[in-house]
Amino acid sequence: MGKHEFLTPKAIANRIKAKGLQKLRWYCQMCQKQCRDENGFKCHCMSESHQRQMLVFGQAPDRVVEGFSEEFLESFLTLIRRAHRHSRIAATVVYNEFIADRHHVHMNSTRWATLTEFVKFLGREGHCKVEDTPKGWFITYIDRDSEQAVKARLKRKRIKSDLAEDEKQERMIARQIERAQQSMANTNGKDGDNADLDDIDGESGSEDEYSDSENDNEEQEEDAKEANKATGKIAIALQRPAPGPKANPFDDKPNVKFGFEEEDEVGARGKEKEELAKKKGKDAVKAAETRRSALDELMKEEEKAKERSNRKDYWLCPGIVVKVMSKSLAEKGYYKQKGVVKRVIDKYVGEIEMLESKHVLRVDQDELETVIPQIGGLVRIVNGAYQGSNAKLLSVDTERFCAKVQVEKGLYDGKVLKAIEYEDICKTAQ
Repeated sequence: MGKHEFLTPKAIANRIKAKGLQKLRWYCQMCQKQCRDENGFKCHCMSESHQRQMLVFGQAPDRVVEGFSEEFLESFLTLIRRAHRHSRIAATVVYNEFIADRHHVHMNSTRWATLTEFVKFLGREGHCKVEDTPKGWFITYIDRDSEQAVKARLKRKRIKSDLAEDEKQERMIARQIERAQQSMANTNGKDGDNADLDDIDGESGSEDEYSDSENDNEEQEEDAKEANKATGKIAIALQRPAPGPKANPFDDKPNVKFGFEEEDEVGARGKEKEELAKKKGKDAVKAAETRRSALDELMKEEEKAKERSNRKDYWLCPGIVVKVMSKSLAEKGYYKQKGVVKRVIDKYVGEIEMLESKHVLRVDQDELETVIPQIGGLVRIVNGAYQGSNAKLLSVDTERFCAKVQVEKGLYDGKVLKAIEYEDICKTAQ
């Protein structure tokens, strides 16, 4: 029976010793390995796996430390938000609860050397309300999630009400235009009747025509005033030409109109009606174009806001195929070789399983490159406005280093994205 086999006294003793927390100075954060004594930690530091991790750390030490710091901060705030959301509690109590998980990110791998320095950072950044008392540091979590949700809901409600108000004003304007055009068409018909009556009684015809023109002008002015009240900005003034000189009722000889003059008037009225119909069609087209342009501008603004919020300086995610471009790994035979991302560590370091040798490496994202599949292949959008969506590659523009993809499944199913950069898409593992 071997010395370290299962249920031997030595194996049981090792499990008992490994249970619970160990000394922090004998923990390697890069390898996520806890050693029990100084000799074990020294042997671990001389191992080949630790040396590989130190090579990765040497390529971008600041980024690795910043990644550990962000993960430590996020986990710490998550614990406070979940367990002590509305209470004032000692910082040491929260820290002891946090380190109870033996797989947590240790503070010696972050940019904060002590708990006091970390608590002061929380107060400066506005994450917590910090108090220095004789009994130690006390913290109170500042709940900002509910405030942001309320602000976002009010913003969406305001945008929706603005759009509804604009559509209401456009419908009211179109209704006023139709009413004004109908009144003009009716007045044109009355003018034709008055022209026929001029042959019988010139005096009465001229007076009726003048009174009708005055009434029509008054109606048009009232319509224009109503349109101004509805929109507040747009005034519709549709006025007929000024009427001719008023006929003198004491003249013995009324004006007589001949047949060819009536034909000319009928032709002129027909042309006016055609022009009015054309103007009405143009107004409808212009209104539709303005609505369409407003909607396009709103969609562009939303896409820009989405791009700003989703654009990150890290893009690694599990399940994508990447190419190793680290020249320091050329001696091992991994240079320009492809692998699948199995796990992402601290947002910037990926655990890569090589496709040919099946070896597993940890490589920083600066030493990796996205892979573009053949036309028709599946890709993952790893950065930008549509980050996390799966898409189908439609075409590639080698001159501008961009591609055209179509989103598959999800909220944006079927949406075609043009001119998306190579760095924002990557081939997915089958």
